[in-house]
Amino acid sequence: MRVLIVKTSSMGDVLHTLPALTDARRAIPDIQFDWVVEEGFSQIPGWHSAVDRTIPVAIRRWRKSWFHSDTRKERKAFITSLQQYQYDAVIDAQGLIKSAILVTRKARGVKHGPDWNSAREPVASWFYDIKHSVAKNQHAVERTRQLFAMSLGYDIPTQKGDYGIASRFNATPCEDANQYLVFLHATTRDNKHWPEQHWRELIALTAVSGLKIKLPWGAPHEHERAIRLAEGFQHVEVLPKLSLGEIAQVLAGAKAVVSVDTGLSHLTAALDRPNITLYGPTDPGLIGGYGENQAEVRAPDNNLSLLEVPAVETKLRKFIQ
Repeated sequence: MRVLIVKTSSMGDVLHTLPALTDARRAIPDIQFDWVVEEGFSQIPGWHSAVDRTIPVAIRRWRKSWFHSDTRKERKAFITSLQQYQYDAVIDAQGLIKSAILVTRKARGVKHGPDWNSAREPVASWFYDIKHSVAKNQHAVERTRQLFAMSLGYDIPTQKGDYGIASRFNATPCEDANQYLVFLHATTRDNKHWPEQHWRELIALTAVSGLKIKLPWGAPHEHERAIRLAEGFQHVEVLPKLSLGEIAQVLAGAKAVVSVDTGLSHLTAALDRPNITLYGPTDPGLIGGYGENQAEVRAPDNNLSLLEVPAVETKLRKFIQ
C-alpha cells in the first residue's frame, strides 16, 4: 500500500506527524509513504523507516518569484514527481488552502483530509474526496494520529504516540553522550526569547554539575548571541554551523535540553530526550512538547523577561541529578 502525505511545514508540524506513521506501519505492515514537505525540512521524513520517498516543495521560496522561468521549471518538475504514482490514499494533514490547491489537488489518488469544522482553513476541505471530523481539543500529534487512522481504516492505538526516529540517532551515539546539556536559545520571534542575562545566570549555575553546555545556532545573529552567552565560561561550547541531521545527533546525546519555543524543541521531544521548554506568549496546551520527560515553564504574564532563573534551574536539576 502506497500513501502520499501532504504536510509541508513547519518543523514542529512535520515532527508531530511522525507518530501517525508509526501507528500506520504497525497496523498495515506493508504500507509505504511518500511525503511532500518544504525543502528546508526535507531531511526529517526520511528518518522514519516507513517513508520511501521525500518530495521537496518550495512554496515559500517560489512565491517570491512565482512567474520567473526558473521557478516555473521547478514547479513543473515538482508536479511530475508528485504524479509519478497512483496512490492508494492521499492524506492532507496540513489543512490549508495553499497546500490543498498547489499540492493535494494535483496528486493522483483518493484525497483524505479534515472536514470543514476540523481544517485549519475550512475552505481547504473542498479539495478532499473524503472528509474526516477530527476533534480540535487534543494535541496536534493526536489530531494527526486520528486523521491517519480514519483515512486508512484502523483503530487508533491507546498508547502514547511513538515518533519512530530516536533509535536511528541512538545507534551511533556521540563520544561524550550524556555528558553535556544543550541550550536552545534561538527562535524566530523576539517575544519568545529568554533574556541573555538569564541564560548566562543559568549557565553559571550549571557549572557545579560537571556537565558541558553546547550552544547550536542557525543564522549569523544567533551565532553572535551564542558567542555572547559563552563568553567567560570554560564549560560552554559554541557549536559550528550544523545541518539539521547533525543537530539531531547532538540533541540525541544530550543529558538534558533547555529550550525556548522553537522547532528544535519538538525535535528534542521526538528524540526522547529530557527537555524543559520556556513559554512566554505562546500556549503549549495543544502544540507543546509531546513525549516522555517533557517539562514546561510558563512565564508570568506571558512575558519571558519575567521568568526567573531559579524556576528553570529547579526543573533542570531534576533531570541531571
